[in-house]
Order: sequence, then C-alpha cells, then structure tokens
Amino acid sequence: MLSKKNISPQQLSALTALALSIPIAVGIYVFKPVWWIALISFGVIFLGSFGLILYTVQTFIYRKIKLIYKFIYQTKASRKEEFYYKNILPQKGIDEVRADVEAWAEQRKAEIEMLQQNEAYRKEFLQNLSHELKTPIFAIQGYVDTLLGGALENTEVNRKFLQSTSRNIDRLVNLVDDLDAISKLESGEQLLLMDSFVVQDLLREVYDSLSIKADEKDIRCIIKKGCEAPLHVYADKEKIRQVFINLVDNAIKYGKQHGTIEASFYKVDGARVLIEISDDGSGIAEDHLPRIFERFYRTDLARSRKVGGSGLGLAICKHIIEAHGQTIHVRSTIDVGSTFGFTLQSRKE
Repeated sequence: MLSKKNISPQQLSALTALALSIPIAVGIYVFKPVWWIALISFGVIFLGSFGLILYTVQTFIYRKIKLIYKFIYQTKASRKEEFYYKNILPQKGIDEVRADVEAWAEQRKAEIEMLQQNEAYRKEFLQNLSHELKTPIFAIQGYVDTLLGGALENTEVNRKFLQSTSRNIDRLVNLVDDLDAISKLESGEQLLLMDSFVVQDLLREVYDSLSIKADEKDIRCIIKKGCEAPLHVYADKEKIRQVFINLVDNAIKYGKQHGTIEASFYKVDGARVLIEISDDGSGIAEDHLPRIFERFYRTDLARSRKVGGSGLGLAICKHIIEAHGQTIHVRSTIDVGSTFGFTLQSRKE
C-alpha cells in the first residue's frame, strides 16, 4: 500500500496519469463500445500523461529542490553528489526532502546558538583580560611617574615604590605565563611527559612548598587518615604538581583562619585513582559552580583580587586534567567548605 507521506515522483505521476486515463478510456468505450480501442486509448493516454507529468515534476519541482540542496551544502557538487542528485534525490518523497531540510535547519540553529554563546564568552573574556592587565599596568605607571616626579630622591619612599612596582611586574609576568600555558594546553602544543610516581609524595612536596603561606593563617595541611598507602599514577608529574599547587594555594587563600586542608586518595577501579583536596573555608555558592573553571571567572571580584592571583588557576587545572584524558569536578557548600576532585590513570604496568 502506498504511503501518502513518502510517495515518489514516479508514483505520483503514475497515480495522476491513471486518474486521467481511466475516465477518458471509459468515456471512449461509452461512445464507441469496442474494447480494444478503449484499451489502446487507455494505454496511450496513461503513458503520455505519465511521461508528461513526470517530466514536469522532475524539471520544475525537483530542479528547485536540487537547488535547495546545493544551497544547503554550498559547495560545487562532487561526482558522488551529482550521482545523488540524478539518481537518489528524484526517488525521495516531498516529506523526506522536508525532513532533510528541517534537520539542516536544526543543525544551523544549534551552530548559531553556539556561535552566540562563544561570542558572549569572548566578549566577557576580553573584558576580564583587559581589567587584569590594566590593574598592574596602571599601578606600575603610577609608581614610575611618582618616582620620576621627584620621589626617586626621597629615600623613605623610593625603595617602597620600587618594591611595589616589582610586585606588579611579577603579577603581569605570571598572568602572561598562565595565558601562554592555557593557550598551549588548548592547542595541544604542550606535550605531556608521562611517568609513574607516588601521588602522595608529590602532594607532600607541594604542602612543604606552601607551608609558609599556610602557617600565616595557621592552616593544617594533612592527608586523610587511611589514604596514606602509596598509590602510583601514570601522568606528567610537573603538570600535576601545578594542579596541586593551584588547588592547595586556593584552599589557603579562601580557607578560614585555623582551618584544615585535607587530601584524600582512592583507587576507583583498576585503571584510575581519584584525588580530592578539601578545605573548610567559606565555600562557593551553587550558582557559581558550573562556571568555576572558566578563565578569569571569579565568585567574588573584590575579595578575589584582594588575595591576588591571575584568575586562571582553575582553568589551567581543568586543561591539564583534560589533557590527561581525565575529569575534574567540584563540590561546595557555603560556610562548610569546598572539595575539588580529579582522576588520574593508575600506574602503567
């Protein structure tokens, strides 16, 4: 049985020709009741009508549809596409063509929405980058202008101004280094030097390197009880060191006075190790969590800039972990604390 939705041009032409030839042949038989004359008339009218209708449909309708397909793909047709246009497309029903066009429209709609999101993200990124660059540049300019205006001869302030200028230059250098690191990670230019190492030992080294900062706030940096047993991972040790430094440094910055930073390590399955860094600080509001790993995204602008940093630390962590083919996540509750976790491949045998 023919489907109205997927009727082909040939079927449409045949049905229309049949609808024309039957009543005409019957009329001829009524006026001249000779069966073979009526039969020949039916055949001639059917074949003539079928050919004319099919030619009309293919020439004036499917030629337009072919142009629509060419517009959709916007390319010079290859041999494969020409074969499609000549042989496959004419077999398609109008509803099948409509479905193809609707699928194309949906795809273009999704692409446009993605482009709009990327454009909004690009504008926000440029605004944040501009602010991050202007802050140390204006500070350096102010100190240099003051020194050149006469403060250079004042021994009480010249050293202080030069030290402040040096700190802002360091901030600029760190920002540029972080941007360069993200750019290389995104483009795949920064190769990973994979090796097996004990992940707890690496964290202890990071704890030691940040101990002065932690001591200033009387924050304890510990490994969770029961997680001390050595676990070997297969990763780029220096890149993972950078991840640990960023996560622990953030935990110190936003942790509470006399607080605790706790690291835990779990063997998830035979192939991965889960590492979590937890603090008992102020926490992060739930509506900020989906964007926490974006470049320059800050949950509290004033506080974040007060404690320093380029605003790229978590973005770098995300790119490093994803470069390893793994994932990073965050859980957080206001006034309870935050936990950042990620997975790494277990030691390669």
